[in-house]
Amino acid sequence: MTDAQPEFLRATRTSYDAIAPAYTDRFSDWPADSHPLDRSLVTAFAELARDHSPAPVADLGSGPGSVTAHLHALGTPVFGVDLSPRMVDLARRAHPELRFHVGSMTSLDLPDETLSGILALYSIIHIPTEHLAATFAEFHRVLVPGGHVLLGFQSGRPDDHDEEHLHLAERFGHEISLDYYWRTPEAVAAHLDKADLRLQARVQREPVGEEKYARAFVLARKQP
Repeated sequence: MTDAQPEFLRATRTSYDAIAPAYTDRFSDWPADSHPLDRSLVTAFAELARDHSPAPVADLGSGPGSVTAHLHALGTPVFGVDLSPRMVDLARRAHPELRFHVGSMTSLDLPDETLSGILALYSIIHIPTEHLAATFAEFHRVLVPGGHVLLGFQSGRPDDHDEEHLHLAERFGHEISLDYYWRTPEAVAAHLDKADLRLQARVQREPVGEEKYARAFVLARKQP
């Protein structure tokens, strides 16, 4: 990270560095703690990416690395990228057989057309709307023609508006500064379309257990 990068990236990185151990303890048991529908969508994405190209998949916002490890177990070439150096360090310790890199999905340190797929589960939620166009253009740049993107995110309330904004100053007992953006699947699909990533499917399920918001998934594809 450099001083030239936006403040929201610095704040997100610092916040996740602070909560990384507690976050890992809480969310490192994927897929065991995941909803069956969520798992099936990730499995379908892995098959699409694997069948289309031998190029690897990038798990963007890989956090503790459990989803990256699941993709690897499915036979998918994969590596993880996370903004938080501390989160990357914990993922490397838990999964030493896999690659994890510090980086930002807004500016990937990758050549053009080198990924068969991009998975981003609950990570675009920290990207402000004014930065979505550049982020999705970056996705388009690094995907091979015909490559897929699967995004998972908490969904906003469509009856009210396409986006909700929440700021948290504390989590897991740590002082943080994190902004969350809940968006509808239709809003996210529209942003992807502007980046020439064409909608393939969108799914929204109702919250279960301790979840407060619906969960949405959008699958898009770069045109062959």
